[in-house]
Amino acid sequence: MPNHTLDARTRGFYELHRRIRCIGDEHAHDALLEELRHPSRPYVVAFVNAHAANLGWHEPAVLASLLRSDLLLRDGKGVELGLRALGCPCGLNMNGTDLIPEILRTYKGHRVALFGTRAPWLDTARRKLEAEGLTVVACRDGFDSPETYLDLAAETKPDLTILAMGMPKQEDVAVQLRARLSHPVLIVNGGAILDFLGGKVPRAPEAMRNKGMEWLYRLYLEPRRLTRRYVLGIPAFFTHVAVTRLVGPHCDRDGLP
Repeated sequence: MPNHTLDARTRGFYELHRRIRCIGDEHAHDALLEELRHPSRPYVVAFVNAHAANLGWHEPAVLASLLRSDLLLRDGKGVELGLRALGCPCGLNMNGTDLIPEILRTYKGHRVALFGTRAPWLDTARRKLEAEGLTVVACRDGFDSPETYLDLAAETKPDLTILAMGMPKQEDVAVQLRARLSHPVLIVNGGAILDFLGGKVPRAPEAMRNKGMEWLYRLYLEPRRLTRRYVLGIPAFFTHVAVTRLVGPHCDRDGLP
């Protein structure tokens, strides 16, 4: 790999981790929920897990979309270990599967758009959220062109938009929505959240979730789809951490900026 390519990748990888906001305790967690409840403009939230970091390593456009988000949060044990190795604070695990339902509860009575997954899980998620007091003003599966979601959001003006299209499509759509919309709206990159809410994918047992092992449960449930992401992706992620720590021009020998 040419030195200039490696330099760009390590710089981008480090910057992605440096930009993750450290939520240090439950007080900061509650303050974050209150902050996200009152955006003053289109505001994009994204989650950085090992898969996202790997995509950003190989695809500059994905990295750019992530770095253009207004708020990056840590998702997973792997990124915690990566942050520690790179000399960055890690804070609480803020995985979207737990945080997004908390965000949704703070938007009770507000207008929500759901973009992602497909029927019947999308319809089930919509009915569940409406029963919990949210007003779903737009609901579309995750397989249309970005322009479809831009038009729907501009027409319906949701207060909260959940994107559950998978990486990297949702991150690209998120920054396009922010550029297109002018009203205050929280735009959240939600990954598989609508699959969970719609009952397509069950949550791991609480003991596994508490130990940061939900990824292993998901691998058990969906081996064909997730083997590459986890079995190959986790070692690749730590390889990227090691390379960034050792040769990144922004780090000294201790991995500090």
